[in-house]
Amino acid sequence: MTVELARHRILEDGEPRLVLAGEVHYFRVPREQWGQRLDLVREVGCTTVASYVPWLWHELPDGSIDVTGATRPERDLGAFLDLCHERGFDVLVRPGPFQMAELKNEGLPYRLHREHPEIVPTGWDGVPATTDTVDYLAPAFLAETRRWFDAVLPVVAARTVDRGGPVSMLQLDNEIGMLAWVSNSPDLTDDLLADLRRWCGATYGDALGDRYPLDADWRSVVESPDEEWAAALRVDLTRFVRGRFARYVRALTALVRGHGIDVPLCVNVHGTEGGNGVPFAIGVSQLVETWAGVPGLFAGSDHYLGDLSLDVTTDLHFVSAVMAAVNGPDQPLTSLEFEAGTGDYGGGADRLYDASTVDLKARLALAQGNRLINYYLLAGGVNPRLDEPVGDGNDRISHTGERHGTAAPIGPEGQQGIAFASTRDVTHVAARHAQWLADGDEELDDLAVGFWADAFATEYRYPGSAAMSAVVEDLERHRGPGPRKALWRSLLFSGYRFSGVDLTSEAPWPTVVALSVGRVLDADVQRRLAAHVTGGGALLLLGKVPTLDLQGRPCTLLADALGVRAGEVVADRRHRYGSVVGVGAAAPAGAERTSEVRAGWFELLEAVDDAAAEPVLRDADGRVCGLEVRAGAGRAVLLCAELPSWPEVFARLATHLGAAPGLVLSTDVPGVVVTTTRTPSDDRLLHLLAPQGYDAHVTVTEDGSPLAGGPLLVPARTGHLLALGLTLPWGRLLASSAELTAYDDTSLTLAPGLGDGRGGPGIWCVLQVPVGSRVVAPDADVEVVERADDVGTGGDEAGHGSSYRVVVRRSGPPAPLRVEVSPT
Repeated sequence: MTVELARHRILEDGEPRLVLAGEVHYFRVPREQWGQRLDLVREVGCTTVASYVPWLWHELPDGSIDVTGATRPERDLGAFLDLCHERGFDVLVRPGPFQMAELKNEGLPYRLHREHPEIVPTGWDGVPATTDTVDYLAPAFLAETRRWFDAVLPVVAARTVDRGGPVSMLQLDNEIGMLAWVSNSPDLTDDLLADLRRWCGATYGDALGDRYPLDADWRSVVESPDEEWAAALRVDLTRFVRGRFARYVRALTALVRGHGIDVPLCVNVHGTEGGNGVPFAIGVSQLVETWAGVPGLFAGSDHYLGDLSLDVTTDLHFVSAVMAAVNGPDQPLTSLEFEAGTGDYGGGADRLYDASTVDLKARLALAQGNRLINYYLLAGGVNPRLDEPVGDGNDRISHTGERHGTAAPIGPEGQQGIAFASTRDVTHVAARHAQWLADGDEELDDLAVGFWADAFATEYRYPGSAAMSAVVEDLERHRGPGPRKALWRSLLFSGYRFSGVDLTSEAPWPTVVALSVGRVLDADVQRRLAAHVTGGGALLLLGKVPTLDLQGRPCTLLADALGVRAGEVVADRRHRYGSVVGVGAAAPAGAERTSEVRAGWFELLEAVDDAAAEPVLRDADGRVCGLEVRAGAGRAVLLCAELPSWPEVFARLATHLGAAPGLVLSTDVPGVVVTTTRTPSDDRLLHLLAPQGYDAHVTVTEDGSPLAGGPLLVPARTGHLLALGLTLPWGRLLASSAELTAYDDTSLTLAPGLGDGRGGPGIWCVLQVPVGSRVVAPDADVEVVERADDVGTGGDEAGHGSSYRVVVRRSGPPAPLRVEVSPT
């Protein structure tokens, strides 16, 4: 079998495939129980097994490496891979060198730090790093990595899919750069500092002396920066390290390819923090050059966000959208660590995620086009003891103690956990629709939210620098979804189908670019946005008028092009509570203004040319804090206030700027998400999610016609895949008010419906079957509504159709519906 990447898809032997994977750590499961765990993985519905291969576990105290099981049966990597193959699984192998995986020392042998102290970095002011990190490109670490790969990769190479084995993908390292980010401690080894000095010289040439004091000790310049050059150093250090990570991944790639392994390679992007998804893009910023546009390589998200609330729905959508923004044309969206289980990672009774959480998260990821989902952790286990005791309290390989994966759907002893059923159910839904999910693309409206990686290059901030802090705090407050996540959430919950767009890319932008920004905006991005607007595009901006570049220097390229000037920022303080109203294009047709909403702060605006501007936002005293301006051939709307989520106003303004939503969403409960996907062969799905805790009456209209037959009653915290035209063995399922649960050569079965198409209970579907077919649905009404051309075949010369369109409708209490189709 061949596995390759093309057109944002994973292709197996040239055919698009949806990869449903589960993480199983063979080294945490007694060898005699491997088969039992794989049986449960199969029951869940996964087709691929993923596992780390820990260096810490396979290296013995004398420095030798056992991957054959000579010292412990659980070290026989080849036997585990072979068993996966026998059970019909593909395997995603993750050999590091770093693994994390809740392992001590991040999965590296302790020996490395003892024998190679030069690879262990210090950070700001020469303070030792607080994490077990190393300098990835230190020569000694690369040499040790080569030694590890030389031991483990031959086992993997002999079992790749092109050689008839199960290994279909291989991950390079894990969460590269994460340790430096979470500790705010750059990896300042002697080797890295020398490399940074060379990079700065090559980048700035003769101007380097204007940027840094060349007569000072270079280590002190970087370790303890003066305010004079701190802001410049922050930019240089993050961009330099970004390129250094890319060089590290290229070095690992060369080692892997040198062993004859030709399967797709991947990197795991970290970043969610404390249930907040916005910092995820820090990982994208750190690692974007490692994978974006690199042939044969893709990246996967790594997110831990908890229950799918309205807030988390926004975050999870953001995670996939920013990945999509920077992916190359062949690189698919994937999730290499997709949170599964109850969330009780400490083995106590600290939390218990709602059973619907994994269902809703998986459905949203699939709706946005993720082609691979790897449940982490799917199966728990027991942490074995280290061969060489280190005296740390338990001497096991993991900091989680004896039992590992207590929150997993499959527990440490191989028992079915309470999250097993919900994980199995959504995986089976995905598998049932796999042919359309693997080959379908989200149908996007003519709008995207702007992303620029340097807005998230905030992993390094010298504690004593006010200059660094001012820029970082401005970026953190306004970037991504925006203050209170109002920009992203408002567009998502108003029915827009959108993704991210890389504002530094040469790829075409949609007509309307939405962006949340503060005072700081990169000069090149300001220039590009100005050209977009003056060239005929549109901009919907939330936040403040940008007046500074990434180093905090004055930069008003965008403001000058739009003809606006920023005034006073009026913020909440004691006995002052600002409110704003939408006017002009922000107000409903025929109304002078919208209802009043509270704003934590707003910025007063002035137009250079009053004739080219109209107010769209005023405070309660009538002062302008939002403008629509005309610039060149285009327009921009600036909403300079900390707004709550305001879906109707954001949708009204986006439509006014030229990007009306293709789907019109009507719901009596906020938070419903809708989107559609379509395959090249015109098979189409409606994705409908209700993550809120209330039943919702929902109507989704397209081109003036309601989809799924009309009003639907969507139960709280449920998701649904509804047909908008699916090719089945006997014809096509053109539409339905219920999810497809089974089909074969002569029938289909639908889940209990969301409505009968008339606003009442029941179920409704429309079939297209060849002339001469017989449609039978016990306990339901079957009506032939028209004779029509079959899709792609056309009618005969007399103009008669080659197929019938049939409506099946049943009222009454919700219940599954089986429809049988057979030749007369």
